[in-house]
Amino acid sequence: MSGNNFKLRFSLLMLLAVMVSAVPMFAASAVIGSVAGSTNASIGGQALVPHTTLFSGDSLRVDDGAAVVAMGMGSRAVFGRDTVASFERGADDVSVLLGQGNVSIYRPEDGVALRVKVGDVTVSTAKGFKTLGEVAMVNGAVVVTAKEGMLKVEGSGKSTELTKGKSIAIMQQKAEGKPAPQAGTAASHLSQSQWISIVTLAGVGVNTGFSIADYQKAKDAQTTAAEANTNAVQADTDAKAATAAATQADADAKAALAAAQQAAAIATAACQLVSPTDPACL
Repeated sequence: MSGNNFKLRFSLLMLLAVMVSAVPMFAASAVIGSVAGSTNASIGGQALVPHTTLFSGDSLRVDDGAAVVAMGMGSRAVFGRDTVASFERGADDVSVLLGQGNVSIYRPEDGVALRVKVGDVTVSTAKGFKTLGEVAMVNGAVVVTAKEGMLKVEGSGKSTELTKGKSIAIMQQKAEGKPAPQAGTAASHLSQSQWISIVTLAGVGVNTGFSIADYQKAKDAQTTAAEANTNAVQADTDAKAATAAATQADADAKAALAAAQQAAAIATAACQLVSPTDPACL
């Protein structure tokens, strides 16, 4: 074999070896993680089962259930009921694009960095901290709660850091000339102008134990109170109508009794005219 042929074959073999070794590297770069467990959840319309590998671009939907996704190096995300989300793989982090619902994220000190994006709002886990947090879309707001460690929240040109026990709500604002997003609409379609400033809930009279559940309970209580008031007004209206009906019925009964008494008197008088001695007419 000539020297030139040997060099050509050697070069081709080296190129092939590099290409083969690169395939797993590129494939791994798109891997988000794997499913640790789920109930009533699906990816791309297919039922989700444990150990399913998730890739960048996959779309997750959770109905009346939950899904746990392990992101690697101990990091994980738990998706609650009625949640829609998709994933993006970065160079050194994983992003969850939350369309609706809620997600809890956990990152150990050396775990894979996690981000949650809702429109132009980004929630990131802090490096060097064991971090546990919640992000939820609740009644037109993005509610973020830090359970452990620290979360960084950015959006609408603002930035803040949440430490353990703190929560914030970023209220959705209807853009002028545009309809408000309907339930289930992907939040990524929201423009920056649709969000108002970040409000630290602990700074406006809400205790630091505020959570997504508390926020929802407050909203539910407000709705329940409004419904109770409406029902009370309707009950009062119904009671007045019932009283009026009862008064009218009493008047009608009295009129009917008077008419009956008058009819009886007329009948007696007529009987006495025809048969004055008849005992039945007395």
